[in-house]
Amino acid sequence: MTVDNSPAKHRLALAQRRNDVSLTRYSGRFAPSPTGPLHFGSLITAVASYCEAKAHQGTWLVRIEDTDIPRIYPDSESHILRCIEAFGFQPDAEIIFQKDRLDLYEDVIQQLHQLKLVYACQCPRKMLGSNHIYAGTCRDLALPFEQQAIRIKVEDIEICFDDALQGRHCSQLAHELGDFVLKRRDGIINYQLAVVVDDYLQGITHVVRGADLLDNTERQIYLGQLLDYPRLSYMHLPLAMNDQGQKLSKQNMAQALDLNQASALLAQAIHALNQPIVELDHPERMLQQAIAQWDVSLIPHRTTLRGIYL
Repeated sequence: MTVDNSPAKHRLALAQRRNDVSLTRYSGRFAPSPTGPLHFGSLITAVASYCEAKAHQGTWLVRIEDTDIPRIYPDSESHILRCIEAFGFQPDAEIIFQKDRLDLYEDVIQQLHQLKLVYACQCPRKMLGSNHIYAGTCRDLALPFEQQAIRIKVEDIEICFDDALQGRHCSQLAHELGDFVLKRRDGIINYQLAVVVDDYLQGITHVVRGADLLDNTERQIYLGQLLDYPRLSYMHLPLAMNDQGQKLSKQNMAQALDLNQASALLAQAIHALNQPIVELDHPERMLQQAIAQWDVSLIPHRTTLRGIYL
């Protein structure tokens, strides 16, 4: 018996998975990572992505990006789910968890391997440094894939996109980053791969997220082009900052959202996005009013919000 492991077969299998999704003209998503509880910056992203999708009569999905299993913070996944309910968000499909989809990402790595677009890398992260431009040290060594990092081969081309808030953004990946990792040596699937595959499989058309992810976008566009996925539209939101001039984040110890203050916090998030004031009410009704008044042109066209947030 012969087994067909051709790239064409992998593409067909993924396309069939995608065909099971109801594709719409506008499909957005909120995709938090459970490396800590949701904070006010997360709420701004959730509100903007939800209102933008619903204002376009589109669908809004929730995906838990939990491939980095060792970094999952205790109880953070349940806190995310409680927040979705407490703040009145209504996903249009079942919430998915990336850690349950690892076989899909491995299939895509296999597809790229057969196309000779990826290779195994034995260079330790400590040697490379956090901002290192990878020089392709292992590109032509033909190392076995087992227990090695897997890198994508980056061509010397410029990738550009027009962001709805931040304007035109370009990157020469080969010179600014080099071949980047899709799978770590410890077996963890990299964010760049998982997000591209899941946006495709879920039929996402528009991505609304924080400006801290702006520089990831060219990598994801490049990977999507190699896989022949449709190009997405992007909107990168200005970030809420703390009193130290740092973005609100789990690493910077941002306060967890207080579910008992859902309506007040929701009003603050809508105000931070420079949207018309909504009446303090049950969160679901507040969101409906925010959607009816939604005007994306009012969102500050900056990478950070003015003011201090906790």
